[in-house]
Amino acid sequence: MPEINAQSKSASLVSRFGTIVLDGYGIQARVQSGHLILEDGIAQDRRSATLPRVNHGLRRLVIIGSEGNISLAALRWLADQKISLTMLERDGSVLATTGPVSPSDARLRRAQALAHHSGAALTISRELIRQKIAGQERVARERLNNSTVADAVARFCNRLDSSIDLDMIRTIESRAAQEYWSAWRALSIKFPTNCLSKIPDHWKTFGTRDSPLTGSPRLAANPVNAMLNYLYAILESESRLALAAVGLDPGLGVLHKDTVRRDSLACDLMEAVRPDVDAFLFDWFANQTLRREWFFEQRDGSCRLMASLAAKLSETAMSWHRLVAPWTEWIAHTLWSTSSTKERAKPRPTRLTQSHRREVKGGVSKAHSAPAPETVCHSCGIPIRRGTKFCRPCSLEVAKNNMIKIAKIGRQRTHSLDAQNQRSLKRRKDSAALRAWEQSGNVSMAITETDYADKIQPLLREISNSLIMSTLDVSLPYAVSIRHGQRRPHPRHWQALAGLVEFAT
Repeated sequence: MPEINAQSKSASLVSRFGTIVLDGYGIQARVQSGHLILEDGIAQDRRSATLPRVNHGLRRLVIIGSEGNISLAALRWLADQKISLTMLERDGSVLATTGPVSPSDARLRRAQALAHHSGAALTISRELIRQKIAGQERVARERLNNSTVADAVARFCNRLDSSIDLDMIRTIESRAAQEYWSAWRALSIKFPTNCLSKIPDHWKTFGTRDSPLTGSPRLAANPVNAMLNYLYAILESESRLALAAVGLDPGLGVLHKDTVRRDSLACDLMEAVRPDVDAFLFDWFANQTLRREWFFEQRDGSCRLMASLAAKLSETAMSWHRLVAPWTEWIAHTLWSTSSTKERAKPRPTRLTQSHRREVKGGVSKAHSAPAPETVCHSCGIPIRRGTKFCRPCSLEVAKNNMIKIAKIGRQRTHSLDAQNQRSLKRRKDSAALRAWEQSGNVSMAITETDYADKIQPLLREISNSLIMSTLDVSLPYAVSIRHGQRRPHPRHWQALAGLVEFAT
C-alpha cells in the first residue's frame, strides 16, 4: 500500500474588508511575542495568520462554531486594539459578542430604563419602523419592480404619524412586512445548470419568509432564507457592539418586549437597517448564481450554510456597522434629551460616526457599500472573473448550443408561409422588370460589359451599400457583393449603376 502523506496543508488567513473569519475545528487565538496568532481549518487543511500590533488592518474577528480555544491574552490583545469579537452559529444565531465599550454612564442608563414613561420609547420606535418601512418600499419599487406592493407598504408608513402607542406601531410593522414579503415569494433562485437535478424544488424559489418547520423565520428551509438569517445575525451582533460602544444596555429594548436571552434594544436598532440587508441579498441572487456546495440539508429539512459561504457573508460586518452607527447615536441622543436640563446641555459624544469631529474639520462622511459577492459560472458553478457569466470551457459549449438554436430558428423562419409568400412576390416582381427591360429594346446595352467591368464597377466602392440596395431594389447581401465586385448584376441594372457613379455613355 502507498504511504500516506501526513504533512498538513497550510494557507494564510487574510483580512478582507477589515474582517478575519475563523471556522472549522481546533480554532486557536493566542498571543506569542506580542503578536496575535490565529489558526483554523479541518484536519490537515489549516490556515494561520500572525498579526502585529501595528498596521494589522483588523476591525472584526468572527468565529463560526465553538470548537477551539481563545486565550485571555488574546482577548486583552483584541481589546487593546479596539477589535470586536463575534461568535456565531451557522443557523443564524449569535453566541457572543465583545468589543470596545463606553464608560458606564448611569444617567444615560436611567434615561433608557425610563424611556416608556418619558415618551422616548414611542419616538424611537416610530422612527426606526418608519425607516424600515420606507426602506422596504424602496426595495419593492427599485429591486422587485412591484409598484403595487410598494404603494401598499407606503400607505402603512403614512399611518405611523397617527400611532399613539407601541402596540399600534407593532401592528403597522407586521402588516407592512406581510405585504413586503409577499412580493418576494415567487422570485426564482439560480443554480448552475449542471446540478439542477440535485436541487430540491423548494430551493429554486424564495418562498415564504416563515419556515414550514417552525412557522417563523427560524430554521430556514431553503438557501436564500438561510443566507438572510445569517446576515441578520451579523447585523444583530453589530447592533449589540454599537449600543455597548455608546454606553447603552443592548438588552433593555423599547419596541421588542422583554424576553429571556434576547437583546431587545439590538433587535430594535437593526430594524432600520434590515432593508439594506435585503437589498444586498437580492442583488446577490438576482445577478449571480448560487453554488450547490455552499449549502447542506439537515435531517429535519432545515438548510445550513457551509463555512466558505458563512465566511463570505461575515465579511459584510463592517458595512452593517457603518449603517447602524448613526442610528445608535441618534437613539443615545434621544434618550439623553429626556434627562434634566443641566445634563441635556452637554452634547453626547459621537464615538461611532465621529460626526462632531468631521463638523469641526469640515469633512463629509464617505458612503460605503457591502462587499460584492463571489461570481461563479452559471453552468458549472466554479469561481470566475467578475463581469462574466461562464468559464471558458462552458462559454464554448454555450456558444455552440446558442448557434444551434439560432440556426434552427433561422430555418423555421425561412420556411414559414410568410417567407415563401415574400419570395414568390419578389420573383414575380423581378420577372415583370425583366420583361419590361426586354420590351424596351435593351437600351442599357449601350453600356458594354467592358465598360461596366473597367469603368463602373471600380467606382461602386465609393457608393454606400444602402444606396445600391434602394436603387436596384435588391437585398443588402446582394448589394454588398455588387459593390465589392463579387457578383455582376443583370445588364438591366447597369444604366442605374452608371447614374450612381456619374458615368456617361
